[in-house]
Amino acid sequence: MKIPNIACKIETYAAVNPSEDPEKIKSAVSNVMLDTDYEYKDGSIKAISRDLHSLSKIQETIEKRRVNRVYRRQMRYNTKGDTTWFYLNKQAAYVDVIAICDEAEESPMGPIKVIIHCKDLEKVVDWLAPESV
Repeated sequence: MKIPNIACKIETYAAVNPSEDPEKIKSAVSNVMLDTDYEYKDGSIKAISRDLHSLSKIQETIEKRRVNRVYRRQMRYNTKGDTTWFYLNKQAAYVDVIAICDEAEESPMGPIKVIIHCKDLEKVVDWLAPESV
């Protein structure tokens, strides 16, 4: 499905635990968010993008694994106004696997949180996790 031409802001956060290497966490986040800048600050890696293309890998995984209902449910449950979010497993992301978490505790070392801010959030959700896959 073609990426919608909609102005959005995508933020991704991952805590860096004392036992973790910040570069490895940056690698995990970069496996999830494409073509973005990363910042290590206050014990976490943060990535911000204004291009939906940065979520392409997540969208492709959703389509390939046919897990759109899981993502749609999480995004709908976590929607407030023009913002939604979901968690991804940080350890899985490090080995280049995208796996959603229903709760933060499902990722033992903490999750990666993906936050999407967009005026036309419904179109973004429909692109990221279409109803009929």
